[in-house]
Order: sequence, then structure tokens, then C-alpha cells
Amino acid sequence: MIEELIRLLGKDAVLFRKEDLLAYECDAYTLEKAQPRAVVFPKDTEETAEVVRLLNRMKIPFIPRGAGTGLSGGATPRGGEVIISLARMNRLLSVDLPNRIAVVQPGYINLHLTQAVSDRGYYYAPDPSSQQACTIGGNVGENAGGAHCLKYGVTTNHVLGIKVVLPDGEVAELGGLPDTPGYDLVGLFVGSEGTMGIVTEITVRLMKKPEGVRTVLALFDRVEDASEAVSDIIAAGILPAALEMMDTLAIEAVEKGTFPVGYPRDVEAVLLVEVDGVEAGLEEQIRRIVDVCRKHRVREVRPAASEEERARWWANRKTAFGAVGTLSPDYLVQDGVIPRSRLPEVLARVAEIGKEKGVRIANVFHAGDGNLHPLILFDSRVPGETERAVQAGSAILKVCVDVGGSITGEHGVGLEKREEMKYLLTEEELEVQTAVREVFNPEDLCNPGKMLPRPARCAEVKKHAKDQDSGG
Repeated sequence: MIEELIRLLGKDAVLFRKEDLLAYECDAYTLEKAQPRAVVFPKDTEETAEVVRLLNRMKIPFIPRGAGTGLSGGATPRGGEVIISLARMNRLLSVDLPNRIAVVQPGYINLHLTQAVSDRGYYYAPDPSSQQACTIGGNVGENAGGAHCLKYGVTTNHVLGIKVVLPDGEVAELGGLPDTPGYDLVGLFVGSEGTMGIVTEITVRLMKKPEGVRTVLALFDRVEDASEAVSDIIAAGILPAALEMMDTLAIEAVEKGTFPVGYPRDVEAVLLVEVDGVEAGLEEQIRRIVDVCRKHRVREVRPAASEEERARWWANRKTAFGAVGTLSPDYLVQDGVIPRSRLPEVLARVAEIGKEKGVRIANVFHAGDGNLHPLILFDSRVPGETERAVQAGSAILKVCVDVGGSITGEHGVGLEKREEMKYLLTEEELEVQTAVREVFNPEDLCNPGKMLPRPARCAEVKKHAKDQDSGG
């Protein structure tokens, strides 16, 4: 197999020695690791298709991988797969500003697209916290969101078309125009976590920069007051571009991190509220947001005094995950979704779960759309702590589902949350999802064992899973 891959791609595009494969044993979800059989680096659609046809013919499973910033184990091998890295497919292929679209390869960095068009007054809206490193192909796989998805939506709302290599090596083009008639196959692929094929070109929607942007900072002595302010801001008919919250432990982390801004250490919650749009209406929106916060016993509330201050606030928030490393040698990021109105009770239950499991939990989340990111701190060197952290994460997801939410908002299911899919979906619903996947990936060769819990419906898929789990 290695010889064939080298023949197709060249020596510099194939890794197979053990020491070269270590970096590919997992993505940013580090609790599970396994070594791939090889890692290959195709440079375009045709090379990707040739590799897939070879592996399909040899019945060797394969995994598409972007920058490895995924937080649910979506690009993590279970052992023996070939990783198809899209890192060299990193070009901006075309920009059409009159029609507000761009075409990129999957390895193109999210933030680079905005940087490429910003001087002409445009930007790409989806903005995950990892946007300086994550790729648009990875965003498509996970249907990534970001701080501004409350107003502008997640990745699927900004992808118009894709070119994809199916698991048998066939190349297909899906979508490409707004409101294309027929089934929404693009929507089916966005968020499918690489289990239906490998996306090799992406046509995305570009947005015109808003005329004005304002950001408000609010400090609260009680998380409950901040949570109620979030609901009342939306209830007042205001649709912020972003509405973000951090609790005491998260504040401690970011103040020890790379971009401290001087938050008081005794506040329980920081709220960032951003509005954008026509300049003339922004000051009135800011006034109304400040009024809502004051009705909920806010300690301090004020708009950013300058663009520099606003940028510091956002840099502080967007580096929160990494900053938690100042508090703990290990942490697990969860990604549940709840109705906004249930924030106070769910956060209280999260705190209880932390006490029950003996782990500290920092909360950083997209409060506006109820997308929670509990950061569960633990030390893997202490016997039993890793297991308690995982149990705490699962318990939090159960609470999210129980109040009418979901087990993921943007990080995906991957390896991490396969079993928790049963909290959300019935066996019959899971069988339907398995049947849809089998239409595109009948032998489960493309990113096997991800998203859907075992056992799968199809006997052949069951057999393949058993072979893989036993190293066959």
C-alpha cells in the first residue's frame, strides 16, 4: 500500500514511519489516541480521488483531516486507517465580489478568507474561536459556529456548493448556486464529519462588512443575573451579532492568559454583547442593552471606548480555551445546547455535577443561542480523575437534552459523543441516519466509527467495525 501511495503522490507526500505518525494519533480531543497506518498529502481533487480509489479497492479505511483543531475526535484514528490530510490543499481558488462568493480548497484557513477580502469591504461570517488555525474544510465537516452565529448562522448557512470525493473515488459537484432546486445535498454533507466523503472544493457566501459595530461589556456579581439579562436582551427585540458569557473560573483563566484585560477577580460573570448594522441605529441599541443589564443588578456596564479596547475584549474571550491550561494540566471541552431561558438552572446543575464528580468546571459559552462550553478541569496523572471528567461531561450533556437541547452545537460528535447520541435520538432515528450514511459510504471505509453509536444496522458494517476494533 505504501509503495502504491508513493507512486501516486511522491515520497514527500506520504508518511508511514512510526515517529512521523505520532502527531496524527488524535486531534484536539486528546483522551483517545491510536496510530494511523499512514498519512498522505494530496494537492488537489484528482490526487485525492486516486488515493481514495486505491484504498477502496484494498478495503483500507481512511480519514479526512484538516488542521487537527477538532474537539470531538472526528479526525482521530481507531488504529490502522490512512489519514488523508488536506493541509496542502490550502488555496483561495477564486473570488467573485459582485456575486459575493468565493471558492476555496478545504485546507484554507478560516481567518485568511476574511483577510483576503477585508480591504474591499467584505468578510466571511463563521468565526470559530480557533479561526486563526482551523480550516474551512474542517468547519464544513463539523458545521462549525462561532461567537457571531447568533445573528449570522453557522457554516451550513454560508456554504453554497461543494466538490466532494465519494468513498468509492467518484467525484461529485453539489449545489453551487443559492436556492438550487432539488434535495439539499450540500446541507446533508455539511456537518457529516467526513463520514460521507471528502470535500475538496467549497463555494462560500461572503458578507458585506456592516457600517458600524459596537460592543458592550457587562460585569455581574451573580451568574443568575447575567443569564436573565441574556434572555431579556433577546426578549426586548434586540438581535445582537454576538452575546458571550464567561464565569468566575473562566475569568480567572483569561486573566492569567495571553490577553488579560483587568476583570475583577470577584465577579461571577462577564457578558460581551455586540451589535452591528446601520450606524444610525447602533447607539439606541446600546442604550437599550445597558438599560436591560441595569435592571438585573449589573455591577458595571459600558461600551468599548475604542476599537482597540473592543479588540482586546474579543482577543481575551477567543483565547479562553487555551487560557484554561493555566489552571489545569488537562481539560475536557463539552459542547451542549440548551434553550436560553433554562440557562440559570442548567448552570446550577453543571456546578452540582462538578461537585459530585470532584472536578472543577469553567463555563465559556455563546449565551445568545444557548451553546454551552463547560471546560472540565482534571489531572490525568491522578488515578480516576480522567474517568470522572468524562462522566461529568456525559452527565452535562444528559442535562442539556433533558431541558430540550442537544449534545452538540458546533464541535460535532466524533468519537467522544457517539454513545450520547442515544440521549437525543431513538434507535429508529439512529437506524435512519445509518441508512443515509450507507447510501454514500456503504462499507464504512470513510471515517469509520464516528458519529453514530454501535451497533450499526447493516450486518456488513457490523463486521467491518468488529474487524477494525480488533485491529483487522
